[in-house]
Amino acid sequence: MLNFYKSIEILVSLQSLVITSMLPVYIPLPFIYKSSNNIELPITWQIPTIILLTLIFHKKVIFRAFSIYIILGLFIFPVFHQGGSIGYLLTPNFGYLLGYYPLIKIIDNLNSKKKIYVGNFLKNGFIAIVAMHLIGIFYNFIQIIYYSNYNLFLYNLGQYSLGKIGYHLLMLFPLLILIKPIERLKHNK
Repeated sequence: MLNFYKSIEILVSLQSLVITSMLPVYIPLPFIYKSSNNIELPITWQIPTIILLTLIFHKKVIFRAFSIYIILGLFIFPVFHQGGSIGYLLTPNFGYLLGYYPLIKIIDNLNSKKKIYVGNFLKNGFIAIVAMHLIGIFYNFIQIIYYSNYNLFLYNLGQYSLGKIGYHLLMLFPLLILIKPIERLKHNK
């Protein structure tokens, strides 16, 4: 049975996941044509948020919150980045959502260590993001084989993995700023 604090942690994690899946990432480029142009990256803040929540809370809390998020997106509200409903199972995006489970597990390995070092964080973050993408690629491959639509595999690979993995890896660097405050927060618990 969940205690009050675990329920609050799950609720906070779930709210963070829902909110960040809807926020696109923009990079302001004011030096181009001396105006306020923005470039929208093809990602959201969801991966850094999951990594941050996993560093703060235990992986069981994040697993539960993410499972509730998936159930919400499939059956209740369209909370995923590009919609929702049971039909989302047929899109390549769902494979990458399933890839968050190993991402959470790998990032949680940092919690078992006494201190989170920059090198360990970057190494585990890199491995976690690559694992997430491999699960997404595998899910896409299964779909391609099942529907016998082989010409879409390379397109989906470029669209959903190769086109985004660099941005996902870059999103690890802003989290480096939060490593020391997270350690202090964990020691004060």
